[in-house]
Amino acid sequence: MQPQRQPLRSNAFQVSGQRLWQWYQQAIANLSQEQERSLVDLRQELDWLLLEISNLTPLDLKLTPSAPPIVQMQVSLEELQQLWQQRLTENKPVQHLTGTTHWRQFHLQVSKDVLIPRPETELLIDLVVDAAQNSARLDHLNLWADLGTGSGAIALGLATAFPQGTVHTVDCSREALAVAQRNSQTYGLDPQIHFHWGQWFGPLVGLEGQFSGIVSNPPYIPTEILPTLQPEVFEHEPHLALDGGEDGLDAIQEIVAIAPQYLQPGGFLLLEMMCGQDAAVKTLLINQGQYEQIQIHPDLAGIPRFAQAYRI
Repeated sequence: MQPQRQPLRSNAFQVSGQRLWQWYQQAIANLSQEQERSLVDLRQELDWLLLEISNLTPLDLKLTPSAPPIVQMQVSLEELQQLWQQRLTENKPVQHLTGTTHWRQFHLQVSKDVLIPRPETELLIDLVVDAAQNSARLDHLNLWADLGTGSGAIALGLATAFPQGTVHTVDCSREALAVAQRNSQTYGLDPQIHFHWGQWFGPLVGLEGQFSGIVSNPPYIPTEILPTLQPEVFEHEPHLALDGGEDGLDAIQEIVAIAPQYLQPGGFLLLEMMCGQDAAVKTLLINQGQYEQIQIHPDLAGIPRFAQAYRI
């Protein structure tokens, strides 16, 4: 399954490669004036923006003096300048400028209504596959839940990993569900994915004891920490998907408490959490009394990031 580009707009602009090269060089030169920002990160974001809105390739950017004489772009050069200024002056995430992001093999639509999927969350799908393979008690692997689906990234990953399975996604934001549904349609996964509006397990009543696995990247940031986040996050991403309450564990505590009612014996729960929450989440799982084989998994940076537990 190949990523599909989702253009900003349907009409294309033909831009002189030389003019674009001059603009690109000036934009790079201007980055040296940016304070309290990583110039490397901004340079990478500039390149990513250009690749998303044009027919240029990464090799073209490395060989920019030899760029094609005419470049096809989805915005004019003037609009490109306006977009880049929004990134610099308004701290707007580059993913919001294009309305897209890459996650695993997917090229997803995103908006201000959904959390931008992070690279570390990609590991959740690999952990699900491993957990399913290591559970000898599961009778079948055909029913999955993605709680707080947001852009639908996890749901798409589950549907692709288990092509014979059905994924039930839940989100309390209708706007987020609309984004997730568009992403599902892009990849032809609608037959596998069911979208539910509501809070956590509320829309899944009637499916108790049937799920092979329940997966969630819930809000887990303590409320008082939110203002300390990068402005790109605090000012532009939905607090509904970030705010985990006073200790950051409100959603996690509810999911841990109720999930065993919906898991089949041998089914498993996989949660993403914040750095430093692993001991508290493990305690919640132990005290719930219906889990076994509780494990904490690190992300690519070695930070304890995921909690996994099987239903007894």
